[in-house]
Amino acid sequence: MCRLLGVVAAQPAPLSQLLTAELEPFIRLACEHPDGWGVSYVDAGNAVVTVKEPVSALASTSLDRELDRAVTSAAILHLRLADPGSAHSPANTHPFGDARCGFAHNGQFSPATALDRTLGGDLRSARGDTDSERYYLAIRARMHAGRQPAAAIAEAATDIRELADHWESTNCLLLTPGGLFGYADHSADSRAIGRRGPDFFDMRWLAEADRVLVASTGWQERPDQWRGLAERQVLHVGRDLTLTVHGGRAADDAPGLSRSG
Repeated sequence: MCRLLGVVAAQPAPLSQLLTAELEPFIRLACEHPDGWGVSYVDAGNAVVTVKEPVSALASTSLDRELDRAVTSAAILHLRLADPGSAHSPANTHPFGDARCGFAHNGQFSPATALDRTLGGDLRSARGDTDSERYYLAIRARMHAGRQPAAAIAEAATDIRELADHWESTNCLLLTPGGLFGYADHSADSRAIGRRGPDFFDMRWLAEADRVLVASTGWQERPDQWRGLAERQVLHVGRDLTLTVHGGRAADDAPGLSRSG
């Protein structure tokens, strides 16, 4: 299991400045999620850049430098807690992606190969052995086939629910040059919730005048100001800070949200 943080801002700045108040409490979670850190961000050329290491964010000698170097208005951060037996390697470290997108997952499904028969030739792109990378490849395959990102996420998550023997959560963040997508869904039979509490897989978002944050729980210092993302709902934060909800089990009447699908 892992922790997620995404931001879209009105103006580009180093990530260390965009997330001045959030970085320290978020990175402290690496004491429980020590198996790697990663950042994807949209650069000045509108390409997605990903930097990651299979070491704890608290022990990294390069994380601070990368956060200062990443000048952007849209980014995602990930802290990894590896599944038992999964290698601590760059190939297994989130985010996954290329110059067109970055993807980070908080959750687990088994077997990790549950989606393999749906991936076809895309499976050859796998670099590691995680369930999370297969989830990303399933989303990417749909996007390559012409599906919009929100639909691609929801459809891949549906495949996980239907094909996996067991699943904990399909929570994820997807970053593209067009913005940030956050998705929330967890299993009612989640063993992690039994160990870590009922809100462990909640996803929340915070809209301010000059930026929007989307994140997993456990670190927010102003929890009363964050709104919950409904189960099976995709929140799209556009680069202009517009907020659009796709799908979901319940409507969210928060100010500024539009609904699609």
